[in-house]
Amino acid sequence: MEIDTMQRLIEGFKRFRDGEYPERIPLFQELATKQEPGTLFVTCSDSRVVPEFITQSEPGDMFVIRNAGNIIPSFGPHHGGVSATVEYAVAVLGVADIVVCGHSDCGAMTAIADGADLSTLPAVSSWLHHADAAKAINDAHVHSCKSGKVAGMVRENVIAQLANLRTHPSVALALSEGRVRLHGWVYDIGEGSIEAYDASSGRFVDLIDYPETDATALNLVS
Repeated sequence: MEIDTMQRLIEGFKRFRDGEYPERIPLFQELATKQEPGTLFVTCSDSRVVPEFITQSEPGDMFVIRNAGNIIPSFGPHHGGVSATVEYAVAVLGVADIVVCGHSDCGAMTAIADGADLSTLPAVSSWLHHADAAKAINDAHVHSCKSGKVAGMVRENVIAQLANLRTHPSVALALSEGRVRLHGWVYDIGEGSIEAYDASSGRFVDLIDYPETDATALNLVS
C-alpha cells in the first residue's frame, strides 16, 4: 500500500528525530535561543526549489522568503509579509547578503510570458503585477522560441526584484553603509546549475566560474 503524503512527512520527521537530530544536538541547543543568519534568501515557492538543499546550508544559516515568482514588492504604504521579513532580516538580524533566486520552468514567469488568462486566479493575477517592469522589458526583446521568452522573463524578473528591494529603507540604508550585498541567481533545475547576475556587465554568468559575482552595483539596463 502506498504511503500517503502526510504519512511520508511523519516518517521523514521520525528519521530526523532519530538520526539527524542526535548528531546535531549542540547546534540545535545553540539555535534554541538565538539566530544569526548571514543571508536572506528570497526564492520561489516551487516545490522543486529547496534553498537549503541547493546550497547545502545548515539550520540557522539562512533567513528564507518563499512566494510565487520570488517577488519582492516595492516599499509602499501597504506593508505585507515580504516587506516585514526583509526589514527584520536587514535591520534586526543584520544579514550581510541578500539573494534573489529565480529558477527554470517557473510557473509564475511562464504565465506572464505567455499572457495566460488568470481571471479565475485573482490573487495570483494581482501578485504577479509586481513583475510588470520585468514583463515590459522582456516583451521588448526578440526571442527565438517560447522557452527562450520564459527564460528571459525569469532573468528579467530577478533583476526587477533586486530593483524593488532597493526601495526598502532598511536595504537602502544598509547598502549606503556597505553592510549588505545583493545577489541575483537563476537556478536550473534539470542541470543543477546557477547563473548569477553580474552588475558590472549586466549579464548572467556561471556561478561556479565567477563565484565573486554580485548585483550590488545594480545595472538596470538589460
